[in-house]
Amino acid sequence: MLRPKSARQRVRKSLLLVSFLLFPIIMNYFSPYVIIDGASQGIVNGSLVIFGLMFLSALFVGRLWCGWLCPAGGLGEVCLSIQDRRVEGRKVDWIKWAIWLPWLAVIAWAAVAAGGYHALDFFLDTQNGISVAGSADRPILFAYIIYYIVVGLFLALSLLVGRRAGCHALCWMAPFMIAGRSLRNLAAWPSLRLQADPLVCRDCKTCTSNCPMSLDVNAMVRKSAMENTECILCGSCVDGCPTKVIRYRFAEGK
Repeated sequence: MLRPKSARQRVRKSLLLVSFLLFPIIMNYFSPYVIIDGASQGIVNGSLVIFGLMFLSALFVGRLWCGWLCPAGGLGEVCLSIQDRRVEGRKVDWIKWAIWLPWLAVIAWAAVAAGGYHALDFFLDTQNGISVAGSADRPILFAYIIYYIVVGLFLALSLLVGRRAGCHALCWMAPFMIAGRSLRNLAAWPSLRLQADPLVCRDCKTCTSNCPMSLDVNAMVRKSAMENTECILCGSCVDGCPTKVIRYRFAEGK
């Protein structure tokens, strides 16, 4: 991978790294278990709020979260210096949906069984807002075990499968944003997108080489179709293109 060295990419990767380093603190706000625990008690908790915000943000900025702020994405990009194999997304992208749909059904069932949501506790299952911390009913060792299991899964996928493989196959957050972006595309309202000028393209395929999500960006440019459910708007193709074929835009479109 010929990684772009623009200031924007340095900022992006720094944000991802900071997000990953903060993961012991913020883990439960992205937890697939804590949202079920909250639903079973009728409690609106941090993970429910965060997942809802991810869906809403995708209506206007797509999967920007994944490319700029996701802790697991930060771990995935750190692993690129060790394992840079491209991932055939079509073979693994379906897995996250096979995880997400039953999980969503369990959340809905738990909330209905609890008589609906009737309380708010953003910091549910945290200790003073910190996720990996001990409490009276949950020893700190248990919290660390969960933390290392989650990190280990994403680490193993990145090292054994390839570029941000966890984002393709495991991520339970991505479908919220994909659904939001699909609704955005249906409505065709103004939002953050990529735009390309195929007439300027020299077919160097640097954009494809740079893409951390293993997309064939060059083919997307040639078709003037820059929309892809796995695009995380990281801007690696924008900043790495020697002829500035690709750019960000905030406009209507599909």
